[in-house]
Order: sequence, then structure tokens, then C-alpha cells
Amino acid sequence: MNSQDTFKFAETHEWADMESDGLVWVGISNHAQEALGDVMFFQAPKIGQLVKQGEAIAVIESVKAASDIHAPVSGEIVELNAEVEASPELVNEKPYAVWLFKIKASSDDSLISEFNQLMSLEKYISGPGA
Repeated sequence: MNSQDTFKFAETHEWADMESDGLVWVGISNHAQEALGDVMFFQAPKIGQLVKQGEAIAVIESVKAASDIHAPVSGEIVELNAEVEASPELVNEKPYAVWLFKIKASSDDSLISEFNQLMSLEKYISGPGA
């Protein structure tokens, strides 16, 4: 995983980090975890699930509210973070170090196109993540 400076952000407050092998790591932004408050539960997508960019695919719940997690790119869910499933509060402690799941894109072309549609950190913190 890279540093948050290289992450891309969705308007729905998910971050995405693309690795050189084409896998995309997905988590939620600091803004999202602060708005949620103390995270108590994470309902993960299923391994092998095919997802489309922008689709609600998981749920994260806190003492205040429940919020959908959206796919920042299209592809297949290939890995879940077992640590977060066991201890969802980790999201509050280190939102940019704790990933929720990984997506393998359908094709390199679609991945690059969709990934580039997401916002840079600078644009995110001056807009939806402000």
C-alpha cells in the first residue's frame, strides 16, 4: 500500500490505492470515519462478488449510523481484511492504514479509466472531504 498522497477518493468517501499488480485496496476516508463515530460492525462484500463502480457493496455501522461502502472501481472482490471483520474499530484508529477489501479489475483499460475518474487527495479535501 502506498501513502495517502497517492490515494484516489470517491465522492462517497472511499479511498482507493492501485498497486502495480493491478489490485485496488479500498478503505474509508478520515472524514467518513469521523462522521460515523465509533465503528462497531463491518458487513463485508463476498469474495468473488462482481461489483460495478459506484455500487453499494458493503455496510459499516457505528453507534451513530450505518453507511454504505461503494465500489470505487469495477471488478471482482478478491480479498477481505480479516482484522477489520474481527475488530472494526481499527477503521477509527488508522483510516488510511486500514483497508477493507481488495478489487481485481475486469480489465486494465477499465481499471485505469475508472481509477482516473476518482479525485486526488487535494481535490477531495477541498470538496466532499472538507
